[in-house]
Amino acid sequence: MKIRCFADTDTALIEFSNDSVNETKEISENLYIDLNEKGNLVSMTIEHAKAQANISEISYLQMEDNTARNVI
Repeated sequence: MKIRCFADTDTALIEFSNDSVNETKEISENLYIDLNEKGNLVSMTIEHAKAQANISEISYLQMEDNTARNVI
């Protein structure tokens, strides 16, 4: 995943894969998603990112895999 922030336009682009974009959907006035040919998410664009997504601070936290364990 890549997150690109463009200060000159206050836009954030979050890329989830390198797939080719087949379709772009407007979710709201400031949020667009790009989908591949199978309808899977490729990227998301956030306009006015500072106000819409608090993009001035980004953190990443890997959560532990707590799937059910075999208990005897």
